[in-house]
Amino acid sequence: MDLFIAIFTGTVIAATPLIFAALGELVVEKSGVLNLGIEGMMLMGAALAFWAVTAGYPMPVAILAGALAGAAASLLFGVLALSFLTNQYAAGLALAIFGSGVSAFLGRGFGSEPIEALHGINVPVLSDLPLIGPLLFRFDPMVYLALVMFAAISWFLYRTKAGLILRTIGESPQTSHAIGYPVIRIRYMAVLFGGAMAGLAGAYLSVAYTPLWVENMTAGKGWIALALVVFATWRPLRILLGAWLFGGMTILQLQGQALGLEVPSELLSALPYLATIIVLVLISRNRQMLALHFPASLAKPFRPAG
Repeated sequence: MDLFIAIFTGTVIAATPLIFAALGELVVEKSGVLNLGIEGMMLMGAALAFWAVTAGYPMPVAILAGALAGAAASLLFGVLALSFLTNQYAAGLALAIFGSGVSAFLGRGFGSEPIEALHGINVPVLSDLPLIGPLLFRFDPMVYLALVMFAAISWFLYRTKAGLILRTIGESPQTSHAIGYPVIRIRYMAVLFGGAMAGLAGAYLSVAYTPLWVENMTAGKGWIALALVVFATWRPLRILLGAWLFGGMTILQLQGQALGLEVPSELLSALPYLATIIVLVLISRNRQMLALHFPASLAKPFRPAG
């Protein structure tokens, strides 16, 4: 039972940064914009949040700083891709490289000393319940925030007029502009939101998941978040399930190493990424499902007429 609890809680924690980053990218792509720079925005969010903690700022301020760092980085992408109509693939890749370089530069002064990690919530009575307590009521606040964001984004996209407008812009920006919607402004807002979510994901990595500065600590999680959006066929619930799948595979490979399985450690470390690739291949075979939810104007530049 203890092993089951450890695997379950580890899965939820490992999935949390992916949920933040992938949900943010979902909103961006629903507006018709493709930002490949998630990895860079996560690293910048991680660096600034870690710096804020070492500088003595309260944990909420540090997490907010991480979100703002991600949003600032996404603004740079927005200017290039939306205002100057730079190729979105090239701008996103440049942002990923830029974020990696900036975080490495900032991280030179952090050293190798760990910081005090974000604490879990102790809910009176509920946290002490056998089995249910450790499974549901002992996580840190960011884990619960990720679930709240999942519910809020699902509601926004499919239950509100603003969500409908966002999806309409992602399908046909020309039509949306013709009926009076500010396409570029809305896309900027979506890009900023996606950047803030990526920054939150990075902040979670540096102040909760691994409260010790390690260069390139995202370890490809930004790219996995991008893949999750496709795996989920642009639907929030599937993003949540996909993040838990990747988190579960990550924890299983760690448990396998701890149990001393006679398998090369490199192969175990590759297991989560291999599982993601297999799932993506299987999903991509259903072209009808992909076409049904694929934003028709994704990555296509748009300039308002006149």
